[in-house]
Amino acid sequence: MAVYKAPVKDIQFVLNEVLDVSSLSKLPGYADATPDTIEAILEEAAKISENVLFPLNGSGDEEGCTYENGVVRTPKGFKHAYDTFREGGWTAVTCDPEYGGQGLPATIGFALTEMFTAANQAFSMYPGLSHGAYEALATHGSDALKKLYLPKLVDGTWSGTMCLTEPQCGTDLGLIRTKAELQADGSYSITGTKIFISAGEHDLTENILHLVLARPLDAPGGTKGISLFLVPKFLPKADGTVGERNGIRCGSIEHKMGIKANATCVMNLDGAKGFLVGDLNKGMPAMFVMMNAARLGVGMQGLGIAETSYQSAVAYARDRLQGRSLTGPKNANGPADPIIVHPDVRRMLLTQKSFTEAARALALWVGMLIDEAHSHPDKDKREAADDLVQMLTPIIKAHFTDMGSECANLAVQTYGGHGFIRDNGVEQFVRDARITQLYEGTNGIQALDLVGRKMPAHAGRYLRQVFHPISNYIEQKIEKEGMAEFIEPLAKVFGRLQQATAQVARVGLSKPDEAGAAATDYLRLMGFTLLAYQWAQMAEISLPKQDDAFYKAKVSTARFFMERLLPEATAHFQAIMAGGKTMMAFEDASF
Repeated sequence: MAVYKAPVKDIQFVLNEVLDVSSLSKLPGYADATPDTIEAILEEAAKISENVLFPLNGSGDEEGCTYENGVVRTPKGFKHAYDTFREGGWTAVTCDPEYGGQGLPATIGFALTEMFTAANQAFSMYPGLSHGAYEALATHGSDALKKLYLPKLVDGTWSGTMCLTEPQCGTDLGLIRTKAELQADGSYSITGTKIFISAGEHDLTENILHLVLARPLDAPGGTKGISLFLVPKFLPKADGTVGERNGIRCGSIEHKMGIKANATCVMNLDGAKGFLVGDLNKGMPAMFVMMNAARLGVGMQGLGIAETSYQSAVAYARDRLQGRSLTGPKNANGPADPIIVHPDVRRMLLTQKSFTEAARALALWVGMLIDEAHSHPDKDKREAADDLVQMLTPIIKAHFTDMGSECANLAVQTYGGHGFIRDNGVEQFVRDARITQLYEGTNGIQALDLVGRKMPAHAGRYLRQVFHPISNYIEQKIEKEGMAEFIEPLAKVFGRLQQATAQVARVGLSKPDEAGAAATDYLRLMGFTLLAYQWAQMAEISLPKQDDAFYKAKVSTARFFMERLLPEATAHFQAIMAGGKTMMAFEDASF
């Protein structure tokens, strides 16, 4: 059976020993974010993850959401779990105290998101989407909208969605047809159809706030004519309580491969009353606030799935008796040895372990950078931190979800035929993981964003913010005793990344298809480099503490990553350098 125990010790290791989370309490507004406070929050989050959310993961998948006459019901136990979640203050952790939030750093939010998504991905999407709506309103909403709606999003009594996709447009939002017509009272009447709307309708909250992209009448074509509107399911009364039903309804829910306990809805708007968020015809910047938050959240889903898959695979490998060790019996009193003794099983387990632990370190670093970008008193440091976040976002989204899907498949492979059976729980991870590579921009789109937007941005400024800390680290540690086995592979892959970057930049201007052909391999090459950077740092910290089993395992896992996984980066490098001719010269008719 699938198992999950929140990896609090490993999160604490990254926060305290790799990142020095105590520095957060020195930033303006974060004085309460001391290591002791963070530890207490993590311990409580672990309890709700393990005892409330995870037990509903399998049953929620079996039951799924149901739809009847416009009403969506979540699986048994979800409403009670959501009330417990909300009453515990988990919807408010990183929100502004002005609206009832706890005002804690984003770094804590990243750690909590991993736990919640690992325990129950479908459930965690409900509050996760609400937080994206909160971010967009907090950044771009008028004072009146913020005063009325943000407290309800923060306390979790109301939830939020992102209504972007339409039947004829997904990635290309310039094709949006949903119309918005200005009314005499300053509101807009919005008509159109949105599809694939996660948590578009459900029974967890008393109201749902839809953030809808639409095109005002007489607006310019393409993305320049798109605006963002807040469209409540129920229009609030003057006192802020729920009022009359608005003209937005769920027409149906999708029957999906995975995340069945989260309702994916077709939303029909028929003269729905909406309120402009941000400036007219400037909906894309406001939308990207939600989208960037969602992309990081989806990346954390990839990590969460990888962690639960890994833990489940380890538990099974310890218990399942099959065959004998190649070097002689290890369970002499039993009929066979546990499969954990077999080299190929160990390969699968270590692949999962070496990804999840490095990904956790990278993700929490991004959390720290977000907090710096938000609160550091030095403008230059704020800018540098934000540059890094911008550059790392497509890596987190795409590389984490690709690897999360791979880890889920490795868990099934570890279980063998039993992994293919629903009763054992791990096949659900494969199905749930698959959507993470698709929504909030497919991973191919993330790769194009990386090479087409992020890499050349500000004459390469974003890119330099990634390269400089890695380069400096290599220079500082290359001669350090015991570090050669970690620094040399890092230096080699970093050199290839620099060479590939020069190649993509050189050909991309004159031959855009060449950059497009290289994009996915480039993203993966950068992903492997960044994970190697994390492992080198964790190995350095752990090497002097080899009498402790935890730190000894860190060094051993770092060695496995450097020797067995990092060489995959060479294949990506070679694919980049080969160019895109074999793709683009292929005749369309020959497919």
